Amino acid sequence: MRITTRGQLAVSAMTDLALRQKMRPVALSTISARQGTSLSYLEQLFSALRRAGLVDSTRGPGGGYTLARRADQVSVAEIILAVENLKADELQNLGASQAAQVKSMTGDLWSTFNARVMDYLQSVTLQDLVAQQIEQGGVVEDAAPAAAARPKLSTKPRPLMARVGVPNSVFALGTIPLLQRR
Repeated sequence: MRITTRGQLAVSAMTDLALRQKMRPVALSTISARQGTSLSYLEQLFSALRRAGLVDSTRGPGGGYTLARRADQVSVAEIILAVENLKADELQNLGASQAAQVKSMTGDLWSTFNARVMDYLQSVTLQDLVAQQIEQGGVVEDAAPAAAARPKLSTKPRPLMARVGVPNSVFALGTIPLLQRR
């Protein structure tokens, strides 16, 4: 069994999602910024996670991703299997005679090893990872990252300047003769 960077990033992104999905979907762009991962790569990962039924997506403004199930019902093994191209038989790249020889000599060792790794990954839930992050203080709430980048608007009212000849309401606009409007 090989767990690549793809699987590791998927687990990390899902942990990020579980930490921050309190009231609203989480945009992949915010996960991308926090994780330092390419947005297009995350889109590929979350597409696979959605097909596996681990996340739900919401389109439009305020859209993003949420967990399809509670964090304590999602195992790390499920996340990895959703994004990795794992084969049941790791000997697929060997020739028939080589594969038979390896299987006869050490096949039980590797199949037992893979089974134990999968058992362990199955026992670790997303909630375990979330609790670990909270315990380590690794969670910084970012209620609105875009709001911090926006300039603050002044709360002082600006003085209104009357413009001569310009109606100040829709109702006043209706009182102007049609020829004068053009």
